[in-house]
Amino acid sequence: MGDLGAILLPVSYPHRRLISTRWADNDVYGHVNNVEYYAFFDTIINAYLIEQGALDIHAGQVIGVCAESHCTYHAALAFPEAVEGALRVGELGRSSVRYELALYREGSDDPAAEGWFVHVFVDRASRRPVAIDGRLRSALEALA
Repeated sequence: MGDLGAILLPVSYPHRRLISTRWADNDVYGHVNNVEYYAFFDTIINAYLIEQGALDIHAGQVIGVCAESHCTYHAALAFPEAVEGALRVGELGRSSVRYELALYREGSDDPAAEGWFVHVFVDRASRRPVAIDGRLRSALEALA
């Protein structure tokens, strides 16, 4: 896989989203707890898909399930900072996608964290993988 820092560049992300940190995100050490970074990743991805009309989280036949995730931490974030999330698609397969993400302190060019997140798209009822097509494929291709 290599060094993520070497492949994730701030200018190469076609989608960005500003996220407000919350008081509850900080841990007893005074910074955003590591698990919240994954929640930021999840928020950036799913908000994008919902806004594109590519994912109906309540009634859609197809849902995305996380198969793998990873985060490399470079700097601490803390409440009440705003976080700029950056998203792109690194690999798009038949039924899965690997997103590449970065989190920046608002106004910074240096990522506080970088990572990836793999969704496998499955039938809601059977949980069997399904082909990515239609609006979902178009939304993901726009991030490639």
